[in-house]
Amino acid sequence: MSPESTAAAPRRRRFGWPQRVFSQVLLMQLAIATGVTVLATGLFLAPLSAQLDDQAMRRALAIAQTAASTEAAEDLAGSRPTADGPVQAEAERIRRATDAEYIVIMDMGGVRWSHTSPEQIGRVVSTDPSAALAGREVMEIDDGTLGRSARGKVPLRDGDGRIVGAVSVGIEYDSVRDRLFSAIPGLLLYAGGALAAGAIAAYLISRRLQRQTHDLAFSDISALLAEREAMLHGIREGVVALDSAGRIRLMNDEAQRLLGVASDGGGQPLEQVLGEGRTTDVLAGRVTGEDLVTVRGHRVLIANRMPTDDGGAVATLRDRTELEQLGRELDSTRGLIDALRAQDHEHANRLHTLLGLLELEMHEEAVEFVTEVVGVHRATAEQVTEKIHDPLLASLLVGKATVAAERGVSLRIAPDTLLPDRLVDPRGLVTVLGNLVDNAMDAAAGSIEPRVEVELWSRGRTAVLRVADSGPGVPAEQRELIFTEGWTTKELPVHGKRGLGLALVRRLAERQGGSARVEEAEGGGAEFVVVLPEALSELTESEPATAAEAR
Repeated sequence: MSPESTAAAPRRRRFGWPQRVFSQVLLMQLAIATGVTVLATGLFLAPLSAQLDDQAMRRALAIAQTAASTEAAEDLAGSRPTADGPVQAEAERIRRATDAEYIVIMDMGGVRWSHTSPEQIGRVVSTDPSAALAGREVMEIDDGTLGRSARGKVPLRDGDGRIVGAVSVGIEYDSVRDRLFSAIPGLLLYAGGALAAGAIAAYLISRRLQRQTHDLAFSDISALLAEREAMLHGIREGVVALDSAGRIRLMNDEAQRLLGVASDGGGQPLEQVLGEGRTTDVLAGRVTGEDLVTVRGHRVLIANRMPTDDGGAVATLRDRTELEQLGRELDSTRGLIDALRAQDHEHANRLHTLLGLLELEMHEEAVEFVTEVVGVHRATAEQVTEKIHDPLLASLLVGKATVAAERGVSLRIAPDTLLPDRLVDPRGLVTVLGNLVDNAMDAAAGSIEPRVEVELWSRGRTAVLRVADSGPGVPAEQRELIFTEGWTTKELPVHGKRGLGLALVRRLAERQGGSARVEEAEGGGAEFVVVLPEALSELTESEPATAAEAR
């Protein structure tokens, strides 16, 4: 046979355990339903047979008690065991009336005085009558001359209560068996109905499971779960899944890192794991929108939330901290470029002025002009470094003073300013002060006689920053709102996000156990005060406390 014909030949269908979840679950449910039905039927039939036997024996005993009357005892004492005697006649009457198989009345010697077969009268009974003759009532299933029967035996007493014989009544056992067999078809019918209902329910459940699992095999589901775990814990984007009650279903490694939590918080409410705040509100869906900005610790995060069909949601988190810093640096660079452009223009004017003075041979005036220009910048730098000993913070204020001058804003250092060079986190303080000064210059730029005043001082390990401006100020109802992420009154910058500076300022302050607040400045405008309790290192014995620290 050629390879082509071999390839064209239809493959043999293999019979075995199905792979689909739907088929496996359906077969297992049908097997369970069938097994339960068979077991229930067997458990019902077993006691039914015993119950029918007991009923037959009790019926035989009741008939025997009826036949064991005082009249039967008197007839037994006043006659002979014959087929036409009064004892046989009375026994046959009762037997026909009760449909018993036989009624045997015997004397103390076990001799029959009545029997269904008259030829048995006068003979000794085939089974032991001693229990009944001793005064006990007996119920049993036993074999006799007429075959197997359900029997009841009672003693026969005369008028004085003396035992003079016994009465034995038999119920044909075949009738008991017939009753059992006659009950089986109905029982099987009910069992079949229950099995059919169970099969239909199993099919419906399996069909629903088929839709929910998209008719996948168990091996496919296992592979998908493994792939999901690898993907969730491998991607560099935070993923948080919530159920309809707001509890965390899963939180991948990146989400734990971005949110600063130690565990995945599975099964716990979102508020219990993250606490109250904007981040929790965004993930819980209480704040809606796309690319929502939130601050968690020192990180700036971008969150998006997608609801699921079961009432839950999946939220994704992206770290925008570095991008935000780059955006701020871009804004700062653009501002410096504008300031340098303006300085270049001013420098050109000064050079032209100096050139004119030299051409006019006004040498003394030229010297005075150069001395004045250089002295202003030198005085500003010396004033800052004299009061602020940390080089990063001093450099920031010198640069901001240049930018403020080009924007027409007066930036001055308060007389009481004095900050030693013992900062624990100078970069964090630069972030706080830079944001406050930038906002103050923006607010003061449009006011009459625009000004910004900066004051920094320390007490022990606590640093206090105060930045006041001559702008329009902050209304009382907005003084807490301005510290929330995303709140701004400015136009969007190049990087497309604003409203993070003051939020970061407050977060940095609160992380050190401090605070950030805004008040109305003296003379109008806004005054921001930031208290940082752990901003400075401990004062050594060789370092004397400054006057500002002693306040």
